[in-house]
Amino acid sequence: MKVRRIAIIAHDGKKAEMVAFLNENKEFLKHFKIVATGTTGKHAQNAGFEVTRYNSGPLGGDAQIGGLVSEDKITMVFFFRDPLGKHPHEPDVQMLMRLCDVYDIPLATNPSTAKHLIKSLISEMKS
Repeated sequence: MKVRRIAIIAHDGKKAEMVAFLNENKEFLKHFKIVATGTTGKHAQNAGFEVTRYNSGPLGGDAQIGGLVSEDKITMVFFFRDPLGKHPHEPDVQMLMRLCDVYDIPLATNPSTAKHLIKSLISEMKS
């Protein structure tokens, strides 16, 4: 059986929102391995989640996650983006989003979309 991994990434202004989301969905997430960019992963670990951490986004973490997407090692991506902030690594962000489209990987850029993805997966797991 293929290992199911969820990648979590959050811009600085969205990290607390990501941790709150993870806590709200703790039971569901037990069925997945979590991978994350460095700082987001550290926040998740501090909240008690087991996380494999890669570099922070500006240091190539988004690209590392993109590599996992292209290797078919990611089931879905939760990337809580701050659309109002400036991000020097925006090309890496765009690359990751493009790879999710190329490889047909579900990508949630906000908590509402992530909740719908989780509901869909729960439904699939029950059938």
